This record gives sequence, C-alpha cells and structure tokens, in this order.
Amino acid sequence: MSKVTSTCFCGAVQLRYSIEGDNLFVCHCTDDRKITSSMFASNFVIKDDTLEWVRGKDQITKYNMQKTIATGNNMESNFCKICGSLMFRISSGAKGMTILRIGQVDDLHLHETKLKPRLEQFAKDRVAWQQPIEGMEQHANGALP
Repeated sequence: MSKVTSTCFCGAVQLRYSIEGDNLFVCHCTDDRKITSSMFASNFVIKDDTLEWVRGKDQITKYNMQKTIATGNNMESNFCKICGSLMFRISSGAKGMTILRIGQVDDLHLHETKLKPRLEQFAKDRVAWQQPIEGMEQHANGALP
C-alpha cells in the first residue's frame, strides 16, 4: 500500500506511513476501552521506520502507563497537546513497532476497503451485548502488541 496519513482532530499533528501486512485488529482490552472512550479500539501496527512526521512533532505530549495494561507491557501513548487526539502508542513488548488507530486514517475510503481488521483480541473482555465480528479470528487474550 502506498503512504497514507493520519491527522489529529484539530489538524496540528499529521503523520505519514506505510501500512503493510495484516496487522489490523480490534482490541477489547480494558486499557483500549478506557483510552478510546468506546467498547473497543480498531488498531494496526506499523514498523517505526515507515513513520514520518508531516507536522506537529512538537505538539505531542506523552503519557506512560506501567503495569496497567493487560499484556503487562509498558505502554506509551502519544497525544496532540492541543486537541487531545491519541495519535499512536508504543508498547515495550513490540520493539520497532508503532500502534495506530484505523479511525484516524485520513482517507475514509481505506476504512472500507484496505483497513479491515483480521482478528479480535482480548475477546474475554468484550461487553456482553456485543457479538463477535463475523469472519474474524477470535483470541481470548492478546495476539498482537
């Protein structure tokens, strides 16, 4: 896939990167539920060396979580300091990788075509009223970072 961009809600921060492989997933862990203010997060993982800053690197603030995420890894969350958008996360358990949100990809057409998650992880934490997504691998615990 060619380079795509993600921009924060206010437009101050923009990233460009390549999405390769099938590292797209829905996560039901309680950490992702809290940080997204939703019942799950739609994520993908990229190699750090494909990530480029278009603008706003100086507008990022970081928050480190230790011993609170389900995997037991340290998780660094990177937010726009102006609007608060979560731009990406870095897990100590996934060296050389960055975790981004599918919903933040600027090209909305890609959400429908190229960015379909392939698995659900931490399915044991899925809310009772939500059904498994048809056709996706189901993992009770973590499968990707």
